Amino acid sequence: MSCVPKQTSGVLIMGGGGIGRCAAALMRAKLEENREYRIYIADADEKAADAAAAFANSVVSDAALATAIGVEYEGTTDELDAALEEVDAVIDCLPGSQAPRVAQLAKDNDCHYLNLTEYIHETDLVLEIAEGASTVFGIQCGLAPGFINILGNYVLRQALDDWGVAGVDKLYLRVGALTRCAFGPAYYSWTWSPIGVATEYCLPAYVLDKGVPKFVDSVKGFKTVRIKGVDYEDALTSGGTADLPSAFQNRVSNLVYTTLRHPGHWQWIIDMKTEIGEVPLDELIAEVQSRMNDEIPHEEDDVVVLHVGVDGKDSDGKPMRAGIPLECFPITVGGITLRAIQSTTACGVLEVLRLILDGFHDISPGALTQSMVPTEAFLSGPYISLAYPELAPHLSPADHETEVVEKVMPN
Repeated sequence: MSCVPKQTSGVLIMGGGGIGRCAAALMRAKLEENREYRIYIADADEKAADAAAAFANSVVSDAALATAIGVEYEGTTDELDAALEEVDAVIDCLPGSQAPRVAQLAKDNDCHYLNLTEYIHETDLVLEIAEGASTVFGIQCGLAPGFINILGNYVLRQALDDWGVAGVDKLYLRVGALTRCAFGPAYYSWTWSPIGVATEYCLPAYVLDKGVPKFVDSVKGFKTVRIKGVDYEDALTSGGTADLPSAFQNRVSNLVYTTLRHPGHWQWIIDMKTEIGEVPLDELIAEVQSRMNDEIPHEEDDVVVLHVGVDGKDSDGKPMRAGIPLECFPITVGGITLRAIQSTTACGVLEVLRLILDGFHDISPGALTQSMVPTEAFLSGPYISLAYPELAPHLSPADHETEVVEKVMPN
């Protein structure tokens, strides 16, 4: 039996909120048998950084502790500079508006950079920064964009192979971060960032329409879909398609990303936006967020519902459909509970980080967009297997059992 020497990698997590602390905790859980991490967690709120580090350090006691550091909203500090000199990678869990700033810091210090944002303009700026970089810039590596795009790539490839064709009519990507119960008037509870929700509701959605990539209005209409026997309503929202419309336009005629919500929510949002009327985009986002904050409670008991679907015809012209529906519930790791939105988002970026640090042969320096992530290596990795336990039967061959995860099932 051969022994692979352990590797130690340093990672700086920018942002000590729910996703940042979850990512740190999962790295300390040692899901990668031959790697240990030196972890720094930075936040402008030093109490938040301290709390995030304490949360991560509660997972195991026999590893180097995660270290909290304070940062500023602009520029850098001596403490941040020292951390950047030590680490191999930066995971950006800050609001999307900060992405270009953090990406430039990573490039200046020859660090890999990974982010989660659905913000389209800031993503374009990060792609410019990634040009000529000596390290990898993993763009939009969370849940949506992120995991859902890689799963969509996988399902599309399988359909093309199985049906013996070069293209399909439709590719649907659907994700909902939801609570298990919903009540009026909003029929929704907060499970993640309010600013992220308001932004994706107001910015235009990037789609493929009859083979042409374009931007269309978000949340203009909605429809009912049934997934695993439950009725939801889905509507177009911004950011979830990542780079797939441009990358897939020769293989897919129509591609959309929609956000799943409990019935009643989208009509409430449409009525709200109608009442606000025609105002500048920044004001619209701020007003939508403000009104949602006034009405919508925060809730911990969540579920993430996903569906990737492909419609097309096989080589004989017969209508075909393929897809993968998933439900993800909170998990426990090392005695702590991670909400579904935390684990599904953090595990996406950590899986991409694993591939980068392992020097996976299909990954080169510069921008790594979602259409470029190696699908099988990503989907069969330890972090994805942890957060998405229902996925394993859809992948062949793969064994995704893990001893550190327990599904927290509905009562």
